[in-house]
Amino acid sequence: MDKALILMGCAIGAGISMLGGIGPGIGEGYAVGKACEAIGRQPESKSDVTSTMLLGCAVAETTGIYSLIIGLLLIFVAPGIFMGYM
Repeated sequence: MDKALILMGCAIGAGISMLGGIGPGIGEGYAVGKACEAIGRQPESKSDVTSTMLLGCAVAETTGIYSLIIGLLLIFVAPGIFMGYM
């Protein structure tokens, strides 16, 4: 009974942590769309807009990567640790 509860909690936690990937996806899509608009209006500023956009997307992507790591830890590592306490 206790082991099933631990596995259930880890699975639910991993699923919830993967919701953290939604924000970076939306934010990066919005940023790329605005960068395309800016380049369309002023083509001579393409290099500045592109470099700034790539830096912003890289920073935003770290949130999604952290969510993935937490999800993987909850699936593969946490059940063994919590069951070791029992």
